Amino acid sequence: MTKTRRSAGWYGKLDRDGFIHRSWMKNQGFPDHAFDGRPVIGICNTWSELTPCNSGLRDLAEGVKRGVWEAGGFPVEFPVMSLGETQMKPTAMLFRNLLAMDVEESIRAYGIDGVVLLGGCDKTTPGQLMGAASVDLPTIVVSSGPMLNGKWKGQDIGSGTDVWKFSEAVRAGEMTLQDFMAAESGMSRSKGVCMTMGTASTMASLVEAMGMCLPTNAALPAVDSRRMALAHLTGKRIVEMVDEDIKPSDVMTREAFENAILANAAVGGSTNAVVHLLAIAGRVGVDLTLKDFELGGDIPLLVNCMPSGKYLMEDFCYAGGMPVVLNELGDRLRSAKTVLGGDISAYADGAECYNRDVIRSLDDPLKPAAGLRVLRGNLAPDGAIIKPSAATDALLEHEGEAYVFDSIEDFKANVDRDDLPVTPDTILVLKGCGPKGYPGMPEVGNMPIPKKLVQQGVRDMVRVSDARMSGTAYGTVVLHVSPEAQAGGALALVKTGDRIRLSANEGRLELLISDEELATRRAAWQPDPPHYTRGYAKMYVDHVLQADKGADLDFLVGKDTRPVTRESH
Repeated sequence: MTKTRRSAGWYGKLDRDGFIHRSWMKNQGFPDHAFDGRPVIGICNTWSELTPCNSGLRDLAEGVKRGVWEAGGFPVEFPVMSLGETQMKPTAMLFRNLLAMDVEESIRAYGIDGVVLLGGCDKTTPGQLMGAASVDLPTIVVSSGPMLNGKWKGQDIGSGTDVWKFSEAVRAGEMTLQDFMAAESGMSRSKGVCMTMGTASTMASLVEAMGMCLPTNAALPAVDSRRMALAHLTGKRIVEMVDEDIKPSDVMTREAFENAILANAAVGGSTNAVVHLLAIAGRVGVDLTLKDFELGGDIPLLVNCMPSGKYLMEDFCYAGGMPVVLNELGDRLRSAKTVLGGDISAYADGAECYNRDVIRSLDDPLKPAAGLRVLRGNLAPDGAIIKPSAATDALLEHEGEAYVFDSIEDFKANVDRDDLPVTPDTILVLKGCGPKGYPGMPEVGNMPIPKKLVQQGVRDMVRVSDARMSGTAYGTVVLHVSPEAQAGGALALVKTGDRIRLSANEGRLELLISDEELATRRAAWQPDPPHYTRGYAKMYVDHVLQADKGADLDFLVGKDTRPVTRESH
């Protein structure tokens, strides 16, 4: 007996409503038998020319369609908002939750039985997963894939990571502006996401570690023909998943999120994974907290990729990719179901490493402990994070005087002053860049080193902010300080000259003033007036949660799997 599918509520009725649903679809040339009760598969596409990372997804959608047709399904592609990380102002993160709303409501409103998420650029993957998790139909991911290695003057260069290095070299007078501009054209040589282990490649790696895609999805280059074959196989698999009723809530369990945390440490992944995993977990009902990220604290750094290492994603792919990493993690991985129906351990079966300098073994890691460190103290009572694998070891235990920038505009206007009263021991503090304050929590936490210090050869110093930083960035940077300054967190009360103590080993971030002085300052504090007073941005500011809760909107946490019963005709 043919299973009655969700799509039958749209295309299976022999009445006026069914007539309307089928007839309008037939104007695209679909024959009668496309509506015979087979699974209708939505292909949720974030393709856009304004999102260069995702510019290859139009082609991958065709591969998915081939697989769906082969398996006896009916593929229908639909667009959702696309978030171009390098193109959007004030920050793509402001719109991640809007994309999640778009995805959720599109899946719910249309007559589909399962969905393939096509994304890749930093916020598109988490935004799509958040939206799909809230509807909980069978779902699988195909990522854009990374760009080919950047090339300039005979060397490999990595998107983002080398931009920061080159920019500092220009400011120090060590690189000409002409060379800086020339490197621009060699950086991005193909379609795809950043080829460093930035947020896009991190999220693709974690999606694979969670079992929400087929094996090898994370690292295959965007222009590699094997990615098109993977898209085909994914289209075939989603039809089977509909028959097996494998939903996001079946795959994205607590064990899967713990595997993602462990994998993030092993690959030297982006700090942005924290806010994204917390938000996704909130949608599927997994009680994930900031403290859970301490699970990765003793996991060695295995992947020698920028910004924590020297290679790029293309090299990671050729060395064996995520299956090798999962194989190395071995029995440290939690048992968890995947979109293939079996256990995540199957993703490591037969994995062989072809370059041990790119993917290290547990016995010979790049660094012995690479997990993100969670910091707490009177400066971050709800938590902050730091990425030791991208930091200077000597600065992970540090005490110094603060120099405070009250806004990003204040920072940009003053950081290059010759008379800026800072030394290499100074701790730079940037306020007003959290979820509410910017708004959107931009990637400005890795503040450029003051020019006077750059010219002295300084390339790292402790920085503290309620902002995020790019997954391609590096440095001893304390991020996601919660509560943020705009929400009245202690960060708002820091003054230039205050002493701050950072201890990554102890997980502490302390403002070294008395409780009485802190209370006096708090009583006198007033929030800045809002930057936005209308539209989505206002709704965001009014409802966004703090970073330690994933910066989702408060009314979007959780899911709604109720069927749509009302007709529009």
